[in-house]
Amino acid sequence: MSSSDSAPAIFRPGRAGSFLLIILAYLLAFASAWATAVAMGDQHPLLVALVADVVATVVIFIISTVVKNSSVYDAYWSVIPPVIAAYWMTRPEVAAGVEARHWLIFGLVTLWGARLTWNWSRGWTGMEHEDWRYVDLAKKHGARYWMVNFSGIHMFPTLLVFGGCLSMWPAMQSAEPLGWKDAVAAAVTLFGVGCEGVADNQLLRFRRSNPPPGSVLETGIWSWSRHPNYFGEMTFWWGLFVFAGLLAPEAWWVVLGPLAITALFLGISIPMIEARHAARRPSWNEHAARVSRVFLRPPRRG
Repeated sequence: MSSSDSAPAIFRPGRAGSFLLIILAYLLAFASAWATAVAMGDQHPLLVALVADVVATVVIFIISTVVKNSSVYDAYWSVIPPVIAAYWMTRPEVAAGVEARHWLIFGLVTLWGARLTWNWSRGWTGMEHEDWRYVDLAKKHGARYWMVNFSGIHMFPTLLVFGGCLSMWPAMQSAEPLGWKDAVAAAVTLFGVGCEGVADNQLLRFRRSNPPPGSVLETGIWSWSRHPNYFGEMTFWWGLFVFAGLLAPEAWWVVLGPLAITALFLGISIPMIEARHAARRPSWNEHAARVSRVFLRPPRRG
């Protein structure tokens, strides 16, 4: 998630204080999720993880509402998948699976989450800033914004990410020895993480170079895709699905997770950003005519 425009935060504790608030909010959310999981006892691990995830999201929503900054949620969806993976690893239902595969999947998800959270942390300046999309939605919906905030900004991404995590469950249960299927799935997943990491680093350097207003990043991996960071993100989720698709093809339903995440980026996130760029960057339309929208490919000539 990106954050740029000023937000009417209820207080402005500075960057260090803002991060302390985020840490405390997430600790409270995770404690609530843990208490929920304990209360649910021996119910199915998928249901337990889902309900606990929803409870934690509600806690984050309440805190973001109190401080009047929805960007309190922005790091949540990158820190919860490793927690879900760790919980499923402890369940007896996966005991017959290959332990090395458990750790491989957990390591990949943790690498993705740590990198994405780090990228968020170095770009977020504190409670005085809020994602421009949230600011626009607040202006558009007025008094009804809380409904959009809860359903669209908090709960919808939580459910999408949980859907993407479902691929881990049948893969962890597989007793098939570690082999070429795991290598293919890990390669796709790592490529997604790497692509997103390169794109985010190049974008950060571009922003820190103080380019002229309305400039467009047209170098590096951004010359091959208008949204290589989103391409990497989608590839990561499809990489997790490859684990399940190759090791447990009968669990076809897990494909709904990466499909929904892909639909979100292609149908909502990217169109919103492109409309904003077209309005604010004079050379955007020419850039869009030459550079691929999502997939990596050399730019068109002329």
